[in-house]
Amino acid sequence: MDLNAKIYVAGHRGMVGSALVRRLRRAGYQNLVTRTTQELDLRNQAAVAEFFATEKPEYVLLAAAKVGGIHANNTYPADFLLDNLQIQNNVIQQSYLNGVTKLLFLGSSCIYPKMAPQPIKEEYLLTGALEPTNEAYALAKIAGLKLCEAYRRQHGANFISAMPTNLYGPGDNYNLQNSHVLPALLRKFHEAKLANAPSVEVWGSGTPRREFLHVDDLADACFHLLLAYNGAEPVNVGTGKDITIRELAELVKDVVGYTGDIQFNTSQPDGTPRKLLDVSKLAEAGWQYSIELRDGVEAVYKEAFSETPQSA
Repeated sequence: MDLNAKIYVAGHRGMVGSALVRRLRRAGYQNLVTRTTQELDLRNQAAVAEFFATEKPEYVLLAAAKVGGIHANNTYPADFLLDNLQIQNNVIQQSYLNGVTKLLFLGSSCIYPKMAPQPIKEEYLLTGALEPTNEAYALAKIAGLKLCEAYRRQHGANFISAMPTNLYGPGDNYNLQNSHVLPALLRKFHEAKLANAPSVEVWGSGTPRREFLHVDDLADACFHLLLAYNGAEPVNVGTGKDITIRELAELVKDVVGYTGDIQFNTSQPDGTPRKLLDVSKLAEAGWQYSIELRDGVEAVYKEAFSETPQSA
């Protein structure tokens, strides 16, 4: 990939998109094309068509999406399904029509069946029912992945897909109404510490197991795939390690320096019992993660809350 290649990063202001921009610039790529949502509504087919016809990007990184945690997915399923379908359909179609050399579609590990065998291999896609709480988002991502495969099969387009595990890092969303579990815990424990609250409520039983990947590691993996992978099959991106939500809560509590109790609210949904990706295909492609979970959590806590983490 030539250093002067024109690269369009869709969703560059999001956590994933901004990490991709940082990684590309660090590698010496400066001819990056970006648009804010106000400048280009990716749900608008005509606007996306005009953008591609004008800019003619050679490479496309599709990181734009409507995202949120369990509460947001449960509350706004129509928005999650429709918005994401429109965004990815428009970008993928115009990438083909305008002769894009290579496109990387960012999916999600929630595309896999709720009760998939662990660790989850790419081949388990569409072998069982999805987790109901994020089904709409998952269906949209499955459609995007399959659209990339279809353009490859029908037209020979070099469109690839990466399926990241649970992400965290700079630019994360800390809104308790629609954030994911790790940033939500960071905010809860931080606010409880400031208020000297006696306890922090954590949704669910604490028993589900989750895998967490720093977004800068994801960006590095995507950059590696952009340079080295041209296969039709999606590629899982993760660490290959998981922990329970209880263990995660204890880790966050320690990093924040909170000294109260943790109360698990079992009336709230747990979601998928376990979600650990099999990352052997990515390892075979020559990549593995480098940021350990505690190191990453300490860094994002310090950045997001302007406070030096301290042990309990």
